Amino acid sequence: MPVEQRVIGGGAKIGGPKIGGAKIGAPAPEPEPEPKKSKKKLVLIAVVLVVLIAGAAAWWFLLRPSGAPAEPAAEPEPEKGEVLAVEPVSLNLADGHYLRLGFSLQLTADAREAPDPAVAVDHAIELFSGRTVEEISDPKKRAALRDELAAELSEAYEGEVMAVYLTNYVTQ
Repeated sequence: MPVEQRVIGGGAKIGGPKIGGAKIGAPAPEPEPEPKKSKKKLVLIAVVLVVLIAGAAAWWFLLRPSGAPAEPAAEPEPEKGEVLAVEPVSLNLADGHYLRLGFSLQLTADAREAPDPAVAVDHAIELFSGRTVEEISDPKKRAALRDELAAELSEAYEGEVMAVYLTNYVTQ
């Protein structure tokens, strides 16, 4: 009996490409050449980057405007002059209490003449009157009040008073 042979292919048609995808007798396609990176291009890019970084660094350290304006030179501390004693005064505090306050004014060396102490007494009355005994007895608060009085008197006497010293400070 005659034997029949069959070839089973993966969907290949007669006259179509054979297994492997190429026709018999057709030349094999050439592989695409890989793009070559030029060493000249890489060197050029590196040089450009180095120049940009050097320019940015030069601008940052040499030409950049500073964030804060230049500080003016600090004025030197005025020289101490004479000390003017102010007569103690009694001040009314809250809740019927009293404060006996005596102080001296440290004048600057370039003060024209001894200032009138009435202005200093007026500022002291305004600052200390009406406060509670607890408030003025606290050492930190007392120092803050003294410094505030010194600042007010420096302004009132146009810079001729540079400090205030408490010489009498009694509460009742």
